[in-house]
Amino acid sequence: MPSVLARDPITATEQERPNIAKVEDFLTRLDNEYNSSCPRLMSSTGEEVELPEPVFHLLRQMVHDLAQGNSVTIVPLHKELTTQEAADILNISRQYLVELLEAGDIPFTLVGTHRRIRFSDLMDYKERRDARRREGLSRLAKKSQKLGLYGKSSKATECESR
Repeated sequence: MPSVLARDPITATEQERPNIAKVEDFLTRLDNEYNSSCPRLMSSTGEEVELPEPVFHLLRQMVHDLAQGNSVTIVPLHKELTTQEAADILNISRQYLVELLEAGDIPFTLVGTHRRIRFSDLMDYKERRDARRREGLSRLAKKSQKLGLYGKSSKATECESR
């Protein structure tokens, strides 16, 4: 079992996912009752501790992601990342990330000659980037609909042109 303080992503195996799905269902039912009764953790010795609401919701989110087959890691918003770590999160090359930093798209600080990016600043950029992408896709879909191309396959278009 990985250390709680490890920064490596945690991934559920295929064999673990059905049980994780049961945990997700259980937590969903608890969430519907959260205001009337606070969930608790219980040890095998009977010791109990109440789960504060932020911990409960974080647990729900992590379990949901694991049930979907996603890897999960927890990163504090104030954590500073290296350029390679930030590039990996955005799924871009480190060189392209450096270009974004130098263009002022993402704030960074210098530690000696090394650039550091706050996780929260990186996530702000990612949200802006993703919003621009969604807007672009929406415009493209609307144009395709206007031209009557939306939803038609290339084979259907070939048949119509004959």
